[in-house]
Amino acid sequence: DGRFRGEVTIREALAQSLNIPAVKILREVGLNYAINKAKSFGITTLSRDPGFYGLSLVLGGGEVKLLEMVSVYAVFSNEGFYTPPLFILKITDKKGDIIEENKNNPRRVLQSSAANLITDILSDNNARAPMFGYQSPLYFKDHQVSVKTGTTQEFRDGWTIGYTPSIVVGVWVGNNNNTPMSGGESLLVATPIWRVFMEKVLY
Repeated sequence: DGRFRGEVTIREALAQSLNIPAVKILREVGLNYAINKAKSFGITTLSRDPGFYGLSLVLGGGEVKLLEMVSVYAVFSNEGFYTPPLFILKITDKKGDIIEENKNNPRRVLQSSAANLITDILSDNNARAPMFGYQSPLYFKDHQVSVKTGTTQEFRDGWTIGYTPSIVVGVWVGNNNNTPMSGGESLLVATPIWRVFMEKVLY
């Protein structure tokens, strides 16, 4: 938003979508490490040479799929375990006998303490409030809901992905021909859809 805020904590930066600290962290850990970690979380689309993405990777400089991003946030919800998404859990006959069943095989990709810290930060309404306000659509009074928004250049994509311990919900809004949206940032275009769905689930 063009404002300089001085020194901020990692919590404040992540909660308020202040991106310069995220760029600095990516520079410290390195592109190779970050991409490999993303792949362990289920991201398959970051297949180019790391130099292609550069530090803009942390700002959306690499195209990813919504389903894969939802799976990434599920790692935080599952305290560090990644489970590949399944569309068909079980097939039974008319007697209820199982014909075929897909079983989840979760694997640890992140320490639980780190996953829980991310969950705590993304649900911290006080840390988020300076940017989004105390009564934003991201806040649920009676539930701990962790959530992150994202908007690409020229408002071409609006993302909102959030979760509780029992569900992860992701919303993408954009034009199929990749033209800029007139509706503005994700809080105005993607979050309202996400909010309505989460209210149906939680209340």
